[in-house]
Amino acid sequence: MLAIRLQRLGRKGYPVYRIAVQEAQRHPSSGRVVAYVGSYNPHTKAVNLDKEKIEKFLSTGAQPSPRVVKLLVDEKVKLPAWVQKAGKKDKSTRNPEKLRKNQPEEEAPVEEPATEASTEQEAKEEPVAEEVVEAPSEEVETPSEEQAKEAEKPAETE
Repeated sequence: MLAIRLQRLGRKGYPVYRIAVQEAQRHPSSGRVVAYVGSYNPHTKAVNLDKEKIEKFLSTGAQPSPRVVKLLVDEKVKLPAWVQKAGKKDKSTRNPEKLRKNQPEEEAPVEEPATEASTEQEAKEEPVAEEVVEAPSEEVETPSEEQAKEAEKPAETE
């Protein structure tokens, strides 16, 4: 069975692809190539195709890869009915219940509207007290009783 697929060429970091028809069981870089039917440069999006050859190989049963199908559809090549068009992938999330948008919203506590009489009473009852915070000053260490006794003992023995 034949496959129509991309064969990577070009230098490191700058790939360019040939569209090759080759044995499906072989690796794209080492398999025997039946024919080269085009090229694709992903950087410039340039596609060169030999449409007649591609249609001939498709009619004899060559299977195009999904990326080649996209390129052929973009270039308006006539595809047989059995070729599966590459559709959009279904993006599935593993645990959608853990997403932030799916979490229940936290409700803010509802405060009762304050009446004028109650706010006046609260203001009278609670005077605002300013706390004065003293900055820590340099502390002078006072010798404890044990340190004072130890200091006196060596003086007496001399």
